[in-house]
Amino acid sequence: MTKLRGNPWAVLVVVSLGFFMTLLDLTIVNIAIPDMINRLHASLDDVLWVLNAYALVLAVLVITAGRLGDLIGPRTMFVAGIAVFTVASAACGFAPSPAWLIAFRAVQGIGAAMLMPQTLAIVTMTFPPERRGAAFGIWGAVAGLATIAGPTLGGLLVTAFDWRWIFFVNLPIGAAVLAVTFFIIPGFQPGRRHRFDILGVALASLALLAICYGLVEGQRYDWGTVTSFISIPLILAVGVVLLGAFGWVEKTRQDREPLVPFVLFRSRNFTLMNWVSGTLSIGMLGIFLPFTIYLQSALGFSALKAGLTMAPSSVVMIILAPILGRLTDKIGGKYILMTGLSLFAVGMGWAVLIATPHSAWYDFLAPMVVAGLGMGGTFPPMTTTAMSEVDPRMAGAASGVLNTTRQVGSVIGTAAVGALLQNRLVSSLTGRATAVSASLPPPARGPFVSGFRQAAASGLIGAPARSAAPAGTSPGLAAQLRRLGAEVFPQGYVVAMRWTMILPISVVALAAASCLALRSKAGGQDGATAAAADSGQMAGTISSPGSSGSLGQSPGSSSGTAW
Repeated sequence: MTKLRGNPWAVLVVVSLGFFMTLLDLTIVNIAIPDMINRLHASLDDVLWVLNAYALVLAVLVITAGRLGDLIGPRTMFVAGIAVFTVASAACGFAPSPAWLIAFRAVQGIGAAMLMPQTLAIVTMTFPPERRGAAFGIWGAVAGLATIAGPTLGGLLVTAFDWRWIFFVNLPIGAAVLAVTFFIIPGFQPGRRHRFDILGVALASLALLAICYGLVEGQRYDWGTVTSFISIPLILAVGVVLLGAFGWVEKTRQDREPLVPFVLFRSRNFTLMNWVSGTLSIGMLGIFLPFTIYLQSALGFSALKAGLTMAPSSVVMIILAPILGRLTDKIGGKYILMTGLSLFAVGMGWAVLIATPHSAWYDFLAPMVVAGLGMGGTFPPMTTTAMSEVDPRMAGAASGVLNTTRQVGSVIGTAAVGALLQNRLVSSLTGRATAVSASLPPPARGPFVSGFRQAAASGLIGAPARSAAPAGTSPGLAAQLRRLGAEVFPQGYVVAMRWTMILPISVVALAAASCLALRSKAGGQDGATAAAADSGQMAGTISSPGSSGSLGQSPGSSSGTAW
């Protein structure tokens, strides 16, 4: 094992396992939503907070954790993050109620934030410039694989056991990573101490909290008053103002180690890839949330069958990603990214257009293959393109910004699409229930329609179909109510899903169009070459105890990390 210490590919495997585990928990929960609703008696609002408590904490803290890695060393932060994440996963699995699960998911987010920015920084420090493209491609492919493999793995676990096992599955992975980290990853040490931008951390955290809370809870309060003078529009406005204040504070601190060094955004490719990463996260999480609910709650698929229905996209991506990662090194990522994002939008749009209340799993085979082709052409080149022009001395900061953008997109995607889905469900279920209630006796029509309206507004997905017959109803009428209830929900959900999915699919299409502005292969290569040349002046920035000097240079020839 000692011979593997510092081996670039062994290091990549270890950090990718940790990275995979944290991203898997962003999508694996989606497939367990119906089981959580049933077993925990949770509402859609509760489940949205199970999703967003994790993503929100991760988004808020990832830049801060990246700076901590600069201060105490990325390996130390990586190990601490794995430990916190693994323990929190066990706590999530034993959670007795939605409130406890939401709290433990927030702790999981802390652990994920601690380890996630260290993964890209460690890869950057381990691989020489001329080999980083292939490494970034694999790192990016892991991100995509985790995102689309979540439903399949989650479906298997929920079907074989129950929703709790989507968290228990993290325990052996976390234990294995902890067991080998100190034997494989060198103990990179910072060249000098860094200062924390406490005001920047506070402003960014409060801004993101206000914006995401407003988006998640807006539908519950009908986008009006929460309590007293506090309203959803006011909360959102406060979040936007705080975000503006954060930008102003960061601008005034650029010479004093800000939380976000603006010099990073002088690279056109890095700036655009942050935009693409954020919009892609909005689109992907926004697409998977309503579609996985549709497969189980509207079509009645088991969690395993729902996961297997989406599995072709994972299989295609696993096959294609390494090939397109190598191709990116040769021709650049611009057109590969445009094609990949477009194919993903087309594949998922196709799936939504053909979705009916009576669809079979094989109806979605071709759309999932197209979506998988798109994902294979998206994640491998995205990170390579983003980091190709970044000074290696700023890898930690760049990693923190890139991961923050991705997680903020995840939060916005699930919150905005969840709110839109609830809104459309109220309209579509009410309309459909009103139409079919004409066949009911007049006294039963009002309660039948209001039951759907109230359940949809409160986020109780599928509840009307199970509770459509009140106590004391005659057997004949009860059977009719159950039959009509079972008919209304799938039809109403399909209509609501189609309107809802316009938003995330449009966002992915916008990301594809944005790639037109990417710098060409020649420009990106020039940037990478310049960064590689500059790295000759950065020895001493990172040193590995027990080795002969720092990575790529003799120690002591540099003053440390530059911002």
